[in-house]
Amino acid sequence: MSTPTRPSAPARRAGPGPWGEWALLLLSAASGAADAFVFICVGQVFAGVMTGNLVLLGASAAGAGERGVALRVITALVAYAVGVGCGAWMSERLRWSLPVMLLVEVVLLTAAAVLWALGLIASDGDRLGLLVLIAVAMGVQGRIRATPTNYFTGTLTALVGRAAMRSWERGDHWVAGRLLAVVAGAAVTALAVRLWPDAAAAVAAVPAAGALLVETGRRGMSEG
Repeated sequence: MSTPTRPSAPARRAGPGPWGEWALLLLSAASGAADAFVFICVGQVFAGVMTGNLVLLGASAAGAGERGVALRVITALVAYAVGVGCGAWMSERLRWSLPVMLLVEVVLLTAAAVLWALGLIASDGDRLGLLVLIAVAMGVQGRIRATPTNYFTGTLTALVGRAAMRSWERGDHWVAGRLLAVVAGAAVTALAVRLWPDAAAAVAAVPAAGALLVETGRRGMSEG
């Protein structure tokens, strides 16, 4: 009688590879840029950081914060949830590829950038519509990969914890790079608001488009 074999341990999921990591860096920069633009130009809320929005909602419920911030927060929360739902539907039901999903995000961010650049955002209602476009895009981005590119508290916690224990893992330099990319995206947007305000909304669209090009090229090379 043969001896039963022990089940093998599950293989560790392969990382995204260098090109995939560059795409994640670009998406992280897009996230920082989108949140900075919305916070500065739309009105003290976030497009992708829903934890911050929940805190703002609680503060506004207690009477703190700007007038009308609760409506903007609720709009961002609902729009982000719609984006996440659409991203899940596109990836799991329609089986759309990653580049196609990224294209949807880029189209939404580009539409927001064009509306802003043309001066078509003039009223509070217009700003809510702009917020919807960007928050939906961030929701789609949140479903594109398991690796987070628009919320980083857990990423920072894990990275600092490993650093404190001197147990750095392979690829942690990419993790640190994503954190720096968020800061860089926000900083460039803030500078654009001061120096070239009409182009401020485009800062988020540019790295997202870069990520689309990287993922499209990577997919083409893997199929070639």
